[in-house]
Amino acid sequence: MQENYKTKLVLFDLDGTLVDTAPDFILSLNNILHRNNKEPLDSSIIRNHVSDGSAKLTEIGFKLTSEHPLFYKYRQELLDEYEKNITTSSTLFEGIDFVLEFLNSKKILFGIVTNKPFKYAKPVVEHFRELDNSKILVCPDDIINIKPDPEGVLFACAELDIDPSETIYIGDHPKDLQAGLSAGSKVIGCKYGYSINEDTNTYGANLIDKPQEIISLIK
Repeated sequence: MQENYKTKLVLFDLDGTLVDTAPDFILSLNNILHRNNKEPLDSSIIRNHVSDGSAKLTEIGFKLTSEHPLFYKYRQELLDEYEKNITTSSTLFEGIDFVLEFLNSKKILFGIVTNKPFKYAKPVVEHFRELDNSKILVCPDDIINIKPDPEGVLFACAELDIDPSETIYIGDHPKDLQAGLSAGSKVIGCKYGYSINEDTNTYGANLIDKPQEIISLIK
């Protein structure tokens, strides 16, 4: 008998949720630190901040704030270096392919809502054939307010003509959970990603240790 799922759409964050992009950020940040005669950072420190974006990586790498006159120079160097290394060592998280196959088999749509600019998100998405069936890619270029604002999630739902209440948003950062909940969607937090641990405020979300657990939470 065909199962009837209330969930019509599953939206994913990109970095730290679908794709482990940390190795390419680790390579890129330490490359530019070396180039600027700075000490390299331990890979675990970089990994923990990948979902916080390039500004945070610049801050922890060069140990300076955005008020520093060289901050934006270093940040652009990081972005340029990352663009060169994009998808060099990035991989899908183990089990994501299985989850996407499940969604496809149940005719549940999936898409991506990320704070990663389109210039960097598109090559990552296109690198993995498993993401070919994604129905939408929402980047900061498409909206005014990025996560934790719900605009990206709401935009995706509107474009696909699916009610947010029939949508699950999955991410690895508290701002992902905030965005999904504010949109009126169900949310799942990924502890296997970069930014959620036992000390994180997860707003009462379901938390998972590995991607395969997503399937049991889809109703």
